[in-house]
Amino acid sequence: MELPNLFLSLFHCLLLTTTGYLCVQGLPHHSRRHHHNRRHLHDEHQLYGFRPSKLFVFGDSYADTGNVRKSLANSWKEPYGTTFPGKPAGRFSDGRVLTDYLAKYLGLKSPISYIWMKLGEKKLHYGMNFAYGGSGVFNTYNLLPNMSTQIDFFEKLMNNDSVYTKWDLQSSLVLVALAGNDYGAYLANNGTSQGLQTFIPLVINQLAMNLKRLHEMGARKIAVTALEPLGCLPQFTKSSWFQQCNETQNMAVNFHNLLLQQAVEKLNNETQDSAFLVLDLYSSFTTVLDHKKDNSGNLKFDTPLKPCCMGVSNGYFCGSVDKNGAKMYTVCNDPKAAFFWDGSHPTEAGWRAVFTALQPTFERFF
Repeated sequence: MELPNLFLSLFHCLLLTTTGYLCVQGLPHHSRRHHHNRRHLHDEHQLYGFRPSKLFVFGDSYADTGNVRKSLANSWKEPYGTTFPGKPAGRFSDGRVLTDYLAKYLGLKSPISYIWMKLGEKKLHYGMNFAYGGSGVFNTYNLLPNMSTQIDFFEKLMNNDSVYTKWDLQSSLVLVALAGNDYGAYLANNGTSQGLQTFIPLVINQLAMNLKRLHEMGARKIAVTALEPLGCLPQFTKSSWFQQCNETQNMAVNFHNLLLQQAVEKLNNETQDSAFLVLDLYSSFTTVLDHKKDNSGNLKFDTPLKPCCMGVSNGYFCGSVDKNGAKMYTVCNDPKAAFFWDGSHPTEAGWRAVFTALQPTFERFF
C-alpha cells in the first residue's frame, strides 16, 4: 500500500505531544507448589477462563493516568481533570480515560501509576500503570520511557524487588496502548512520507516483540490497541470547521492496523493459547462519531469532531496561558456533550462511548 503525501501532516498533530497534546496504560500468589491433579486442573481453568484480578498497563496518553512529569505535560494543568477527579491529575482528558473504564469493567480500581507507587502501596494489588503520554515503541520525545523501558520497569518489580510474581501476571489482563507517537517523532526527525512505508512495519515488528516478551514473562491475556482514525482528530478536522474527517490520512492508518492484525494473528498461532486481542479503536471511534444518537434515541454528541477545550487562536492549546498567566483557551459548557476534549484526546464521555463499543470484544475475550 502506498502511503499518501498528506500523511506527512500527521507530524503537525503528533509533534504537539511534548506539551501534552498527544494524538495518538491476581489471584493470590501460592508459595508452595501443588502437584495434585485436581489443583492443577483448577489452576489451568483459572489461567485460561479467568476474570483478571489485576490490570497492568503499557503505552501512551490514551492509557496514562499520571506518569508524565508535571513540567512536561498540560495534563497537570487546568482545565484537565475538571470532570474527574475535579482537578488536574495527569490524565489527558477532562476525566477518566481508557484505563479507568477497563479497570471498572474488570471490577477493579484503576491501577496506580508507576511513578506514584511508593505513595500508594495499598493499591498495588490492583496492578500498575506504566504508560507515559507521548511515548512509543521507539524513543519519541523528552526522553520518555519507550515501551521496552516500561516493560523493563515491570520486570524489575517482578525479578529484583519481588513486588509482583509471575502468577500475578498470569492472572491479570495486560493493556498495551499505542496511538501513533512513533510516527510523529519519525516525521519530526526529517522522515518522509515514502519512508513511512518502510517505517510502519518496523513499528509493528517492535510492538510484536514487546507483546511476545510480555507473554514470555507470563501474561496470558494481552489487549493491544489499533490506531484510532487520526484523520478524525480535531487537529485535522479544524480546516473543515470540524465537519469531516480526512479520509486520506485514515487510509494510511489502516495500513498500520492491517499489519497489526496480521502480527497478532501470527502471535496467537505461535502461542496456541489465543493470548492476544486487538482493541479496534478505529472502528469504535468511527462508530461513535458516525452516530449522534444512542440506541435509546438520546442525543450524544452534537458536534462530535469539535473539541470541548481549544486555544483561542493558532499557537494556543487547551491549558495554554500567556506570560501573565491569563487563560488562552476556551472550554465548552458541557464536556459530557463533546466527544473530544482537546486536539487529540476524547473526553470522559467520549471514552465511555468508545468503551461501550469495545465491550462486546472483551466479553468474547473472557
